[in-house]
Amino acid sequence: MHDDPGSSTAIAHWQIQSTDKAQQSGAEISTLGFSTKGWYPVSDRATVMAGLLENNVYKDDVFYSDNLRAVQVPDSSGNLFVNPWWYRTEFTLAGNTHRLHTLLRTNGMIASADVWVNGHLVADHANVAGAYPVHEFDVTPWVHAGSNILALRVHPGDPRRSLSIGWVDWNPTPPDNNMGPWRGVDIVHTGPVQLRFPEVTSTLSLPDLAHAALTAKVEARNLDTVAHDATITGDVAGVSLRQTIHLTPGQTQTVTFTSKTDPGLDLSHPNIWWPNGMGAHPLYALQMTATVDGATSDKANATFGIRSVSSQLTKQGYRQFFVNGKPVLIRGGGWAPDMFLRDDPKRMEAEFSYVQNLGLNTIRSEGKLENEHFYELADRDGIMILAGWECCDKWESAAKTGGSPWDAADQAVAKDSMASEARLLRNHPSVIGFLIGSDNAPPPAIAKMYVDTLHAADWQTPIVAAAADQGTAETGPSGMKMAGPYAWIPPVYWYTDQLGGAFGFDSEVSAGADIPRLEDITRMLSPQEQEALWKYPHVRQYHASADWSPFARIDDFDNALAQRYGAPKDLADYVAKAQLDNYDNTRAQFEAFNAHMDAAKPSTGVIYWMLNNAWPSLHWHLYDYFMNPAGAYFGAEKANEPVHIQYSYDTHAIVLVNQTLTGEHGLQASIRVRKLDGSVAYQQHLKDIDLDGNRTRQLLTLPALAGLSRTYFIELDLATADGKPVSRNVYWLSTQPDTLDWADSNWYLTPLTQYADLTALQSLPAAASEVHTTIQQAGAENTVTVTLTVSASSQTVALFQHVSIKRADGKLVLPIVWSDNDVTLWPGESITLFAHYTEEGSGMPVVEVSGWNVPSQHIPVKATP
Repeated sequence: MHDDPGSSTAIAHWQIQSTDKAQQSGAEISTLGFSTKGWYPVSDRATVMAGLLENNVYKDDVFYSDNLRAVQVPDSSGNLFVNPWWYRTEFTLAGNTHRLHTLLRTNGMIASADVWVNGHLVADHANVAGAYPVHEFDVTPWVHAGSNILALRVHPGDPRRSLSIGWVDWNPTPPDNNMGPWRGVDIVHTGPVQLRFPEVTSTLSLPDLAHAALTAKVEARNLDTVAHDATITGDVAGVSLRQTIHLTPGQTQTVTFTSKTDPGLDLSHPNIWWPNGMGAHPLYALQMTATVDGATSDKANATFGIRSVSSQLTKQGYRQFFVNGKPVLIRGGGWAPDMFLRDDPKRMEAEFSYVQNLGLNTIRSEGKLENEHFYELADRDGIMILAGWECCDKWESAAKTGGSPWDAADQAVAKDSMASEARLLRNHPSVIGFLIGSDNAPPPAIAKMYVDTLHAADWQTPIVAAAADQGTAETGPSGMKMAGPYAWIPPVYWYTDQLGGAFGFDSEVSAGADIPRLEDITRMLSPQEQEALWKYPHVRQYHASADWSPFARIDDFDNALAQRYGAPKDLADYVAKAQLDNYDNTRAQFEAFNAHMDAAKPSTGVIYWMLNNAWPSLHWHLYDYFMNPAGAYFGAEKANEPVHIQYSYDTHAIVLVNQTLTGEHGLQASIRVRKLDGSVAYQQHLKDIDLDGNRTRQLLTLPALAGLSRTYFIELDLATADGKPVSRNVYWLSTQPDTLDWADSNWYLTPLTQYADLTALQSLPAAASEVHTTIQQAGAENTVTVTLTVSASSQTVALFQHVSIKRADGKLVLPIVWSDNDVTLWPGESITLFAHYTEEGSGMPVVEVSGWNVPSQHIPVKATP
């Protein structure tokens, strides 16, 4: 363990045991020599359930079928999770710690904990409560050189009764309610004057972005019983800082540096942080040091970005965000961590690579707020974060009619939570706002407390009352809507001007079921559940939603699938049809918001519900728990291309969308309407097209065409002046429209009186596709190139070709980032796809190509000469 001033070391390992079995006192358990025989060794941030999984306590995969039910049922010794659990660890201090203070920092506790060090009760569970508050305790009097013992008596939580973390209808409730030190515990060393909470705020000149006035702050705290003079030196964005202060015993003082005290903090031509797709994401560094009597006492540092974020209400009353003075269409998804809150930095990095690849620019966190690494990745990749408290449980109980009111202890935890999260988030340029409510705005007193706490922390970005259409006195109207849908509706729905259609800011919305690919279905569902999935749509699926939820059945999705594509013949047929539907619907959702971003009644934001899942699920994700991209993923990726050509379901217009800030010139577009047999019923080729940055442009409106087959296609290609492909987009449509029954809408869906008829797709003859593939390897970095070509002599379209890469052992290469996938080609056409993944030493992979009417092929990859 590092004992230098300014060092912080995370507790790396614990041993845990239930108080049912370890019934000794905290004084005894936190003493050297106490026997932990039979305890479970677990990692640094493990909840109780995560720790038990680490120790293989459950022999069956708890994510398979309904195996998790067995964990939730008490065994012969009773319910494992109704009584407290002990967390115990040993840490070592060096002998040269003269004048140093040792602090214990807890970074959030579910639900609360009594804290013991070397037989001494440092704090009880009344003072260490809540998932988010950060607490520091000076334990210098009770530690010594050599081995020391820390023990936590962690009390169980219930998200309905404590300000912790709940899952509502996202998935089953974790059996332990996520009890434990889920964000870890640190041992901190400092001299007599400690530095805490470093921050940098900036005021950026608009619209020229030519100057940024920085303000740097750090809190200095005298931990001693005698006064000290401390010299605070620092470097922020390359500017040297220095200030000497006097601190009385126990005094805390905020040390501030501004462009008035230090003119160098008025930066000329700063490097500006932009969201994904709009520019680069440069970061600056802040470093601070406190010196007392010529010796280093403490250090503090942070990274930050320079950018401006603001919001205003449109004429229709919806919130619109501006970054660096430019209007931004928020295109995002709702975040879910692992169901047992297991920390996996590599997986998180892969998830951010997916978000970038999807062309999204935002993640919304409805509760389940993450650790520092999450925001560092968001900063690095230009992914904006809309953070906020969660719905439905204790967090919103005081806002609901009939909900349980908060007592003084609840309010104290909520205030500590807000203050701790503000300090964690405020330096990150990726964070563009905080929603102090979700489904409901907080009541007046709590809303004021949240807003006052944020302002006290120098919060600079918008504070939003709720994700729903509500407001508070301090924040004004939310400018958000939460009108559904959450379950299946047709693609044309998104182009309407009712409920969840593409206008205003939709804070959470999607067409519900997102069916994973067949290989994942068989990993998560039992044979009986697999059969029910395609054969018995009214059966509740454990992997769809919580048992009590209307989303536990996906019969509305299944009914639409059968009506539009034909009744499934077997599981594989069901999954194949689901991929077509998920791609089509997800693409339409994002495209509709894209098309309306500069309309008279503009769309300003859409959060796909959801981005990912906490466990393997049939519902609400752009990529599944196994990180295997499927139809919804590639539909979203297609819609969110930087420069994109698309079809409007409502007006039949062909529209170009430029999500970047750079104008395009001399583009050319090819537009074809094809009958089912591939013959061209209409075509246009347009040249010399200019497209401004951050704008849309309508090219033309398709005329009514006589003689179309009942199922037909629209094929769109956009290229540069010299023919380089920019965007390709293919739609399968019906002359029989989907007709919505608005009068019978409810909070999560709008039913139909008529479905589109796409059943003729079942009659397409088999198509052959030629496949050529190579790989380039640079250490662990692999780039696979796959060229698909349909012979000019072929008789039919090759619909929805999906490309996978498998290792030599037959297992899928995941995670993987594709330039495009699920592609459709006609005879004589060709497309080249690129896949990137990181992996070493697995031998030459195999490319697998399959499709709606394309037989599977397996092609060994050849290394590039």
